[in-house]
Formats: sequence, structure tokens, C-alpha cells
Amino acid sequence: MKKVGVIKEEKQLSYYRFFEQELAPVPQEKLEILKQGPSKTEMVSFEEKDLFLKGEDDDYCQIGFGVMKDGTGFVCNATYMPKVTVEMLDWWFPWHSVGSDLRYKIWDPEDHYFARADRVDYVCDPNVPMREKTWGVSHYIMEDVGPGPEFLKLNFKRPKDFGYDENNIGTSKCSSMVCAIGESSCAAAMTHKWYPYKDGVMFCSRFWIGMGVVDGNIIKTLPEGVKIPEIVPQGLFAHNIKEFTNLAAILPQVYKENKDNL
Repeated sequence: MKKVGVIKEEKQLSYYRFFEQELAPVPQEKLEILKQGPSKTEMVSFEEKDLFLKGEDDDYCQIGFGVMKDGTGFVCNATYMPKVTVEMLDWWFPWHSVGSDLRYKIWDPEDHYFARADRVDYVCDPNVPMREKTWGVSHYIMEDVGPGPEFLKLNFKRPKDFGYDENNIGTSKCSSMVCAIGESSCAAAMTHKWYPYKDGVMFCSRFWIGMGVVDGNIIKTLPEGVKIPEIVPQGLFAHNIKEFTNLAAILPQVYKENKDNL
């Protein structure tokens, strides 16, 4: 695949070499899951999402995609990231949303165009703890998750404002996390959590497609009787397994060289 464009100034940045290198190959077992089609097992529902934080959703789909009985779509993934720490991921989500667009491009050079935080002063404020730098911040994003480049607004939230019990954060199954509501052609709710695993972290993602915010509440916004086309979660799953495989490969070195440069 062709990589996205870069400008002359981006080529001068120290981390441009991460853009130039080959993307990390997606594990074959995940490509098989993609090829097999929708999962026969549903993912945990949005209403029971705290089971996911607690690591008590083993009876539900862990890696895959599909459409729920109520017509909403789902995507779930788990990525083992060797040599990555909890702190690196706490730093990554704010770091890639400020500064050069190249920060977002190195994550997935074939599909990521830009990600820009709307509250740069807050993100860069040294008094805001790293893991809180996404709270109440929206990222304006251009990326391609299958059908071509699309504009997306990700509204990140404090976990309790997303409906989570914050007592489930800071545990052996959820050291830290980010969560957001995506506004685009297809609204979705998203959570990534991570925790120490072997010599790195386990990074787990959940997407509930067809969920949005109405009067301050996160509810199903998909009209009754309508089903999300299977190609939507399939495309998002393909993108997710690609971008997080690559992030796992580059993050230790990107962090080492740029951790003091928010």
C-alpha cells in the first residue's frame, strides 16, 4: 500500500525514520480471524462494559468483529506489546495529538493523516497528570479505515463520564485506559485499556458501533430495525490489528527519544 504524504518539514524531524520503515507485520492468527468473517460470539455489551475493565468478560469475544443482535457493530482486539510500559501508553495518546502531524502518521503511515487536539494548552500543561491529558479533549482526525480517508472527531472522556466504575482502574487487569465517543459517518463508543503482561503490556480494545451521545447520555443511536453492515466492523478490525501491531513495534524507541518533548 502507498503511504500518506509528508511535507519537507516533517522529513527533518528525528522520528521521520519510523515513517520510512516497513510496517510491522500483523500476526497470521489475526489475519485468519479477519478472513473468517464475523465472530459467532458477541462482544460484551456497552451496558456491561465494566466486565471488560475487570477482565471478567472471558465468555465474550476477545479478538474479532461482528454485529450484535440489536444491530450495533462491535470490534475487539488484544495486542501483546513487548518492552512497552503503562507509562509509555499514558504518554502516547496525548503526545500524538499535538505538535507535528507526523506523530500520528508514524503510528500507521498508510492510513493516518493527522490527529489534532482541540485543547493543546491543556494537553501540554505540565500540571495535568499524563493519564488525564485526554479527559474532555477532542481529537480531530483524518484516517482511512477501509472506504478511503474520512474525517473523524474523537471526544475523549474521563472514564466515569463514559459510565465506568473508576474503582476498576489501577488493577491487575486495567492499569490505565482511554475512552471516547467517535463522531463520523458512523458513531461509535471506544475504549482501550492496558496492563502489565510478561515483559510488556497487554493492550485491549473495544468498539461499540452505533452508539452516540444524546442529552449527555451514551446510548444506541442506530435506528430500530437497522443493522450496521458487516463491512463496517470488518474494516475497523482490519485497521485496528494493523495500527496497534505497528505501535507496539515503534513505541519503546519513540518514547525513549521523545518522552520529554510533549
